[in-house]
Amino acid sequence: MNILIVGCGKVGSTLAEQLANEGHDITVIDTNEEAVRRVTSQCDVMGVVGNGVVHRVQKDAGIEYADMFIAMTGSDELNLLCCLIAKKATTTCRTIARVRNPDFISERGFIKEKLGINMLINPELEAANEITRLFSIPSAIEVDTFARGRIDLMTTILPANSPLAGQPIRHALGKLSGKVLICAIERGQDVIIPTGDDQLLPGDKISFVASRKEAGHFFKKAGFTKEHIKSIMIVGGGKISYYLARRLSDVGYRVKIIEKDKEHCEMLNQLLPDNVVIIHGDGSDQSLLLEEGIKSADGFASITDIDEENVMLSLYVKSNFKAKTVTKINKMNFEGIIDRLALGSVIYPKFITAEMILSYVRALENTTGSNVQTLYNIVGGKAQALEFNIRSESDAIGVELMNLHLKKNVLLCCISRHGKILIPGGRDSVQIGDTVVIVTTNKGMNDFKDILA
Repeated sequence: MNILIVGCGKVGSTLAEQLANEGHDITVIDTNEEAVRRVTSQCDVMGVVGNGVVHRVQKDAGIEYADMFIAMTGSDELNLLCCLIAKKATTTCRTIARVRNPDFISERGFIKEKLGINMLINPELEAANEITRLFSIPSAIEVDTFARGRIDLMTTILPANSPLAGQPIRHALGKLSGKVLICAIERGQDVIIPTGDDQLLPGDKISFVASRKEAGHFFKKAGFTKEHIKSIMIVGGGKISYYLARRLSDVGYRVKIIEKDKEHCEMLNQLLPDNVVIIHGDGSDQSLLLEEGIKSADGFASITDIDEENVMLSLYVKSNFKAKTVTKINKMNFEGIIDRLALGSVIYPKFITAEMILSYVRALENTTGSNVQTLYNIVGGKAQALEFNIRSESDAIGVELMNLHLKKNVLLCCISRHGKILIPGGRDSVQIGDTVVIVTTNKGMNDFKDILA
């Protein structure tokens, strides 16, 4: 696809890089010449310096030939206007606008229908949705969803005293066999796509596919002791906190927000339900955390605007209390170090936003064939989980899995068929209309038939 991206900030540059890596022709637009130069030098993309709302600038970037136009500037109004200009320049171009204002999000249906903008994405809302999913499964540190939410791929770390440790996977799962599939193990620097004969060891980071119900059975069998989360403390009162508190309170969690800015506190107090408690204070003050009940909290989310503060807070809480921790990180400069810290769950809002848009782009490409619909990097980016919608015949269709010659380090871990989830065995086969999830350490798989050796 020919794709234009306005805005070379954190999300825009991340999106440009990932779309370029998937083979799309990308042109970025920004008024900041240095930002354009940085993105074009780091990624295989074209760049235009100028105001993306100006038709002449869009024309210089090739709007007449664009398949998609994405506005990722820091201004909601500018993003919407950019998309409107692009729609007037070419009726065939699909448009995506980043919109943060809750008032605009509440008018999502009107904006899409009347203004013709195909997709609105709110990074803070999507981050809040991700954190809500993490709190809903206390023992998981990552939760990735496939098949429109019907399939969950969860990642956790096996406890030191787990009764599953030291056993081959086929024996460890016991009665759960056929309902839970362990599809990746990260052990030190190594990633294993396991067979039933591989053993689990304490400290392994394991990724597995299961229904929510079976995941609960697995966590209990594996020796996890976390109970259901009922009360959550949030440090930081920004937009993510607003959306998160609203989502959590709506489903029955007790929520407390600590925010140091008094005006923010007053605004949150007006916008949020009465059952959300707003505390004006410094969340990095240990005595305040103790006073407000961190000892009894089941969940803790550190989502201030300062990465270093978020990291230190989560380390303090995780090492001293029982709460499940979620840490927001904006910058990726120290990703390798972050991964080695015992922070619990870590979210990167810019990657969540980029992945939402990438999924939309893949869905447009996947109207025929069986191309990648969704792709997640798992176990620290050393493996990939890919979702395929099977829409055409190939040598991999209709053949029992025991007779398929798969590439090394490829595991077909889940099939969704007519709304039902199947953990496949050797006598199962993939059919037209299925949604299939595979996990692999191989890169560059673009079509389902690429799984074959």
